[in-house]
Amino acid sequence: MINFYVLALIYLIGSITFVLGLKMLSHPESARKGNLIAAGGMTIAIFGTIFLDKSIGNYLWIFGGIVIGSIIGTFAAKKVKMTAMPQMVSMFNGMGGACAAVISIVEYSKHDFSHGGPWAVATIMAGMLIGSVSFAGSMIAFGKLNGNIGDKVFPGQKFINLVILLTGLGIGVYLALQNFGNNTLLLIATAVALFYGVMFVMPIGGADMPVVISLLNSFTGVAAAFGGFMYNNQVMLTGGILVGSAGTILTILMCKAMNRSLFNVIAGAFGTAGGASAGAASDKGTVKEISVSDAAVLLAYSKKVFIVPGYGLAVAQAQHTCHELEKLLEEKGVEVKYAIHPVAGRMPGHMNVLLAEADVPYDKLLEMEDANGEMPNTDVSVIIGANDVVNPAARSDKSSPIYGMPIIDVDKSQNVIVMKRSMASGYAGIDNELFYYPNNRMLFGDAKASLQKLVAEVKAL
Repeated sequence: MINFYVLALIYLIGSITFVLGLKMLSHPESARKGNLIAAGGMTIAIFGTIFLDKSIGNYLWIFGGIVIGSIIGTFAAKKVKMTAMPQMVSMFNGMGGACAAVISIVEYSKHDFSHGGPWAVATIMAGMLIGSVSFAGSMIAFGKLNGNIGDKVFPGQKFINLVILLTGLGIGVYLALQNFGNNTLLLIATAVALFYGVMFVMPIGGADMPVVISLLNSFTGVAAAFGGFMYNNQVMLTGGILVGSAGTILTILMCKAMNRSLFNVIAGAFGTAGGASAGAASDKGTVKEISVSDAAVLLAYSKKVFIVPGYGLAVAQAQHTCHELEKLLEEKGVEVKYAIHPVAGRMPGHMNVLLAEADVPYDKLLEMEDANGEMPNTDVSVIIGANDVVNPAARSDKSSPIYGMPIIDVDKSQNVIVMKRSMASGYAGIDNELFYYPNNRMLFGDAKASLQKLVAEVKAL
């Protein structure tokens, strides 16, 4: 009985640390501490369960798994590059979904159908279905982000996805209503859920991938929450609810920012990559270049400069050099801010994390809506590695796959400098109309090398 109360207290402490950690993650200055606090609470809850719950056994297997997982996780986290962080997030998220699905399958196989009624089985089935979708979808997302899997689109895909989804849900409901087990149907339901996870993510491409990662993360949280119900484990339930609700809220906010409906996200086949925007490049105008020295003069003698970071900044590992340029310009009296698009990069908050690593002050990072309000009064907008999130085709070209997606209105500033390796299309696979605008200049080259040259030129002025 004493163990029961001590474990309940441990779970309460763990739940509190989750809430505190999540709150502290909302600001870069406290995010690291918040992460450690939440991790500490999780560690206490894990070891409390192992040693105080008398139903727990097989310590060799448990600690063997903990040791192996800790070694792999630590090694992977230390070795991963910032550009590969989205892939790692997808991989880790998928492992969480797989755990939830496996737990549900094991619990179903040994469930006593004479007790608990349909709700107990419904909880098991929900964890299995959602966890399987999260696992399969996350693995496909990993492959797409890593460049191993392309977008697959075919007619009627959205309808087929809904049929697959309803089939899985139908089998789950049927199994929940039976007073006996059917392992064959359970495996079929699992296969259907895995297949839906693949079909759901496969057609999605372009700038929509961060939305999918956020949604899959919420799926894993919900699956874990059902595991908490299954085991009557308060800390597991709290953690799952926090992850699921936070992921869902973030997904809804990102859908709003991308002008997508949540239904289209769940059904799949939205925002798929298409061909180039209507009209040949030659019909759009002339691409004009700018030299490093001219760009330095233009920036140094401006009053307000906006920097718009993208995935190319992460690829070049140029965030520190970018911050150095920002400080040099401020020393010359230039107001420098960063415009952050909700889906810049390959995962939610990718650019925020990247710039925080370079110690860029958080108050300099403006969200898209705030930045757009200042664009008409901006002297120069510097685009570093971003593409689709500044493409005016999203506002005007109805044939474009990104049409309707809110963008950062850099074209409304007085001057635009696009730092890019080449004229190649962005992640959405379409041409960028901004390159041909009369107020735009292209500064070709590696982002880090170009920024280093700019820093040297600005210092010399």
